[in-house]
Amino acid sequence: MALFKKKTPPVQEPMDLDAVMKKFDRESNTRIWEGVPKILVTCVLALFSLFCIYVTLFATWLDELRLTTFMAYIMFIGYLVFPAKKGMQRVNYMPWYDFVLMAVGTGSFLYFAINATTVVSRFSILPYEMVIGILGIACLVELCRRCVGLPILFVAGALLVYALIWGSTNPNVVARVTEYVRVLVYSKEGILSTPVNVCSKYIVVFIIFGAFLERTGIADFFIQIANALVGRFSGGPAKVAVVASALEGMVSGSSVANTVGSGAVTIPLMKKTGYKPEFAAAAEASASTGGQIMPPIMGAAAFLMAETIGVPYANVVTKAILPAVLYFAGVFITVHLEAKKEGLRGLTKEELPRLKPLLKKTYLLLPLVLLIYLVASSTRSIAYAAAIAIAVAIVVSMFDKETRITPKRLLEALAAGGQGMITVAVACGVAGIVAGIIGVTGLAYMLFNGIVAVAGNQVIVALFLTMLCCIVLGMGVPTTANYCIMAATCAPILVRMGVPEVAAHFFVFYFGIVADLTPPVALAAYAGAAIAHANPIKTAFTSTKLAIGAFIVPYVFALNPAMLFIDTTVPEVILICITSVAGIFGVSAALEGYLLRSMRWYERIASAVGGLLLIYPGLVTDSVGLCLVAAVVVLQLIERKKGNKYLH
Repeated sequence: MALFKKKTPPVQEPMDLDAVMKKFDRESNTRIWEGVPKILVTCVLALFSLFCIYVTLFATWLDELRLTTFMAYIMFIGYLVFPAKKGMQRVNYMPWYDFVLMAVGTGSFLYFAINATTVVSRFSILPYEMVIGILGIACLVELCRRCVGLPILFVAGALLVYALIWGSTNPNVVARVTEYVRVLVYSKEGILSTPVNVCSKYIVVFIIFGAFLERTGIADFFIQIANALVGRFSGGPAKVAVVASALEGMVSGSSVANTVGSGAVTIPLMKKTGYKPEFAAAAEASASTGGQIMPPIMGAAAFLMAETIGVPYANVVTKAILPAVLYFAGVFITVHLEAKKEGLRGLTKEELPRLKPLLKKTYLLLPLVLLIYLVASSTRSIAYAAAIAIAVAIVVSMFDKETRITPKRLLEALAAGGQGMITVAVACGVAGIVAGIIGVTGLAYMLFNGIVAVAGNQVIVALFLTMLCCIVLGMGVPTTANYCIMAATCAPILVRMGVPEVAAHFFVFYFGIVADLTPPVALAAYAGAAIAHANPIKTAFTSTKLAIGAFIVPYVFALNPAMLFIDTTVPEVILICITSVAGIFGVSAALEGYLLRSMRWYERIASAVGGLLLIYPGLVTDSVGLCLVAAVVVLQLIERKKGNKYLH
């Protein structure tokens, strides 16, 4: 019992959390600026946010001018914020080579911005423009190493090597490199392609919105309201983690940040309640990772998906609702069954926040609700809706003296928004390189042929192979860049195999995201394990089990798109929702091995098969699945009534 009572001393917790963030989240490894330099850097970042808002809402610039100016500013502030390595934490220190990299990187994109009209009118680039382009790529890659990490660079690097050696039949190496630089730097097929375009038009405004929303105290409100709603039930802290992470995921764009943010509160409470450290960490990590598939933001991938497949943003959000609900239902049910199996209690009345005072703070949700309404109504642009939501967030903050956005906090929020854009923009830029190389070399077609050759005409085999590709390519990659890579490499394969385009993109997005939970690069799981002082590998495997919905549901909507509300009716949608939740219940119970009591092996098999059949839409599958799950429940009810205490 001593293990369950052990708790990290509150005094050490902030230091520990900061160390966890710096270890697993590269965005936290920033330079330390103090005094006048800090004020100057803050102003530069805030000006970048204002610049983005102006360009997004009012400017009518040529795309090449808008995108290159945006990337030039990213290079400038990127090197101001991120040092070459984690250990470089000297106050107000920036080495000379960082000034050089900053100048070269900024200048490379500014050259294109200044000469955009001339460069676009030509079909080729000049020799010195090739050199400038190579320098721009090199500076972007180095900044990516600093703020995003190596996994995405390994993918881009491997593709570059392939392109240079095997990707062209042109024997002239200089001509080959020149053509690649032209495509990657001086066209809208590489760095300046869809990812950066969507980032500069939509994502930046939502990142700024998130920075302002954070300062209204909404994250703490989500945790408190989750405590008030489900904290008193069996295993309450774990359920709080699931509900709070689902709510935070609506506005968060990072699995690791979500895990550390809410896990700082929920993981110690889970351990205190009696959950094993690995399970506590896994519950938080799986719930926090699920936040990336939670509408309306979906880690900003929703905007990229809408632009990529050419459907309204509101349609993407609507189709994402049921899969996200199923995912969180699976995690919630599993932590509930674990609590029942271990006999864990909920929080006491004294430990719970009072619901009535919290209800008075529901005005904090107004910016988010208004944002969803404006976007869904399609009366205005997405960027305009986000701008209005930012203004409302400022107004909402005025109701509480502690969170009131003063001129100083306004500057800090704008600066935080500007800094938050760096990682996303850089990741999108490198993802553009990946997409550009795949396009110019025809690699996507060869990858498709390879998978088709292995899979034959079996779509299920192609889905499985694509899943493996997505998990490998998604390791350690931020959500937005993750989706960009999947959309360029894996989604077209499924579309050619007959999977509907929307379902194909959702499929690859889901499996790119679960890379944050699956070993060996399970960043969210490892971050949770660090907070819980748990075994990282055991935590990662437990997280994978808890996230079973993310492994099952994509196969279902890829094979039967009715789950994404495609070619279906309202009564069918209602039936799909009910049977799918019941199916997740059956699968979760089978994996946990407990329902009303410990399950026998044949009960687990029946529950798992029945659950899978219920998740797959169809009258026959639903009927058989319901009978199997119901039979297990009835059997356990009868035996419990007879007093059978079967435990093994």
